[in-house]
Amino acid sequence: MGRALRVGLPVLLLGAVGWYASYATTILVWELRKLVPWLIAPALVALLAGAPALLRLLTHRLGGRKTRFAATGGIVLGWLGAAVGLALGVCWLVYGEYLQDRGYVTTMRVVTDPVPELTARAPYLVGKAQAAPNLGDVTGEITDISYLPDSDRFGVLVERRGWLTGYEVGLVQEVPLGGNSRAQQRCRFDASTADARIGGWFTHNLARKISAERRWVRFSADDAYVYCQGETPVVVVPLKRQTGILVVTERPAGVALYDGQTGKVTITDDSTKVPGPSYPISLAARQREGTAAVGGFADWWFERSGWDASEDGANDGNESEFALRYRDGSGRSAYVTPLTPQGEASSVVAVSTVPTRHPGGRLAPLTVHRLSPTWSSPQAIVALIKSEYRDVCCWNDDQVFEVVPTGGSTWTATLGSEQSIRYRVEGRGQINGREATCLKNADGTLVRCAYAAPGSPEEQELQRREQQKQQEQAANGGTDPGDLTRYTDEQLADLNRRVAEEVNRRLKEQ
Repeated sequence: MGRALRVGLPVLLLGAVGWYASYATTILVWELRKLVPWLIAPALVALLAGAPALLRLLTHRLGGRKTRFAATGGIVLGWLGAAVGLALGVCWLVYGEYLQDRGYVTTMRVVTDPVPELTARAPYLVGKAQAAPNLGDVTGEITDISYLPDSDRFGVLVERRGWLTGYEVGLVQEVPLGGNSRAQQRCRFDASTADARIGGWFTHNLARKISAERRWVRFSADDAYVYCQGETPVVVVPLKRQTGILVVTERPAGVALYDGQTGKVTITDDSTKVPGPSYPISLAARQREGTAAVGGFADWWFERSGWDASEDGANDGNESEFALRYRDGSGRSAYVTPLTPQGEASSVVAVSTVPTRHPGGRLAPLTVHRLSPTWSSPQAIVALIKSEYRDVCCWNDDQVFEVVPTGGSTWTATLGSEQSIRYRVEGRGQINGREATCLKNADGTLVRCAYAAPGSPEEQELQRREQQKQQEQAANGGTDPGDLTRYTDEQLADLNRRVAEEVNRRLKEQ
């Protein structure tokens, strides 16, 4: 029995190590590489502090005479070396962070060109709120909600209850800004064959399965999303790899596709067929954060350069990296973020864009569009909306949701509740000290403008309406629209029909 234990126990341990190796060693190497800048400081302290003692030992072995003065001097030099090593280590630690930020902005380009035209979408919080009511008899818990710009849908991952379980269902739903369409598709995971998930235990850990296919790559849980390929759910996990030794940064490394029916994991570098973002949103955010290092080290240290995401409370729950489609019909999309200068200023002075798809293993291009004129902060825009459109905002559960850039010098804010988007407000930046804003229905139909920008399509539409109104009044002999007694039977019937159509339309929006 003892012999069997002596032989069998090492075999079992080696088997366990081999089973865990691809996953555990990947984590170990990643974390150790992150610690390299922190390890340099104690290494310098040990080297410089031990140098005098080593020199004294060599002198003594070579026949040199050891004196009390020399011993005292060696101790002093040792402490001095330790202090110098500690100072150099701390300096490198700080300077290394600056070099790391510089490594993320190698592809940055600052331009004065207008932001490309972008398509407004339903706010992230609305997509999140409308997921639960559409899950039906699903008993699991929602763990991830992502916007898929290619299909203008929200993908929802639902985790099966229990420790040694995977996902239960994937939900892909349409949450339109206007209209009543609520197209949705649910695809179920096979509990027996596809029993892994992100953060799962033991063999039910999706990261372990990915490491078995490709070592030395990792991912952020927030980057993953789900889509339905027919009746089969597919979890898409954008991957990242590390580069550098003393200055360690991350780069994209393809995507992992997890089949919800077979449980098979496929790693691919060709993401053109993936109907959603393949570039990690966490990497796009890190590139945007690295803009703090666009200047010199002193500017970086004193926070005098670069930009921050606008975080004044107006976009709670989703303040940066808005996934938006381009309006040119090309099918392209980008992570878009309103930027404010570092410091106390809250006005939006630039907009950054990073493509949601990027081939190869290099960083995607980061483009910073400087705005002229600059915009007020999202919080100030919300206050302006509540002031100028107080008849529609904000009553009961209605509120102003995301204020997102939509191209050129324009922004779009959505109004309504989490279950029903009723209006949108579109602005064109600051003109003559005022925000040029217009209120539209959720589907984009113009309602009115607080101040229409000169020459804008909204101003032209309002002028057309005014001319049409004057022509109708002239045709009616100058009839006051409020005096119904002067309407003919045909005019009154037409008015009644139009009122009924408008009432029905508004009821459908509720």
